[in-house]
Amino acid sequence: MKYLITLMLAAWTLSLPAADPKSKENLIILDETRVKNLGIQFAEAEETDFENTLFALGHIEVLPGKRAVVSSRIPGRAFSVLALPHQTVEEGEELMWVESRQPGDPPPTVMLSAPMSGLISKVDIAVGQPITADQTLIEIIDLATVEAAAKVPQHLAGKLVIGQTARIRVSSLPDKVFEAKLAHLGAYADEQNGTIEAAFHIANPDKVLRPGMRAEFSIATSRREDVMSIPREAIQGDAGGRFVYVKDYELKNAFVKTDVKTGEMNDSRVEITSGLLPGDEVVVRGAYMLGFAGKGSVSLKEALDAAHGHPHNDDGTEMSKEHGSKKADGDHEHEHEETGFNMLTIFFASTSGLLLILLIVSFTFRNRVTA
Repeated sequence: MKYLITLMLAAWTLSLPAADPKSKENLIILDETRVKNLGIQFAEAEETDFENTLFALGHIEVLPGKRAVVSSRIPGRAFSVLALPHQTVEEGEELMWVESRQPGDPPPTVMLSAPMSGLISKVDIAVGQPITADQTLIEIIDLATVEAAAKVPQHLAGKLVIGQTARIRVSSLPDKVFEAKLAHLGAYADEQNGTIEAAFHIANPDKVLRPGMRAEFSIATSRREDVMSIPREAIQGDAGGRFVYVKDYELKNAFVKTDVKTGEMNDSRVEITSGLLPGDEVVVRGAYMLGFAGKGSVSLKEALDAAHGHPHNDDGTEMSKEHGSKKADGDHEHEHEETGFNMLTIFFASTSGLLLILLIVSFTFRNRVTA
């Protein structure tokens, strides 16, 4: 008897209509003006290769071996200084003249040239200034290739392998991403900060990367195939509940707030474990502001009327014939699936009725036997 009652309750529960994801509470409909002002842009949910990444901070530095200084082997004074800060020079180019302290009329002079091609980063001498043999007068750096040094936490250093790819961003160039491979790891760990250096060499033909720039690193440590993912910008909400806005396939300028479950996240994409299907178009640009846009200036009734070519009730349901909804001969027949009444509902309703009959028969038979 208990088993029959349990089965009846389960069947009745399953026969209840599911929550409509396109209910008025989850549906936002905007007019053309608001869509344009929000700059709405979409991206498809797709199954692609997904990279698990390690995040770290660091700086841009001069590549080892690409820095040179100019000094004088003889003491004297600066007779002429031709070098200018931030000037590009070629190897062997004349930079300055040093007047020797040896006697003479005039005293002998020595020309100092550029030891390498590059950019003059420092000029620490002025005309007439005394010069000693141990003094650094001019510094030159070659920025054709720079080193990006990431400070990786020690407990994550075991995931690093020479040759791994990193996507590197600098704050001064927010729209640009540099890719480079891991060239070498630091010989020593930084005990004070608890990090180890991971160095990447970046080609820098335009000289846009300069030493000292702060950099952010997303280092790819592993890769998985056929993972459903979307751009990070599409994800809204917090750790307690994530959701996205999905472009409605039927209504124009309509967006459905859809709950999703997320998995791994890297610097550009988020793994979606449930809530979306491949090909769903999610809002990326304008997703955050969409939640504040409300229902816009277009009602659900207006949107459905425009989409289907016949009037609807204010809640979006079909208008009955008693309310004047008549279809002209030859018009396109369009019927909405009524909530809670479909083939699955009929099946479970029938099953519930059969179980009820069995329950009554079993109860009657039991009473007769007892009597």
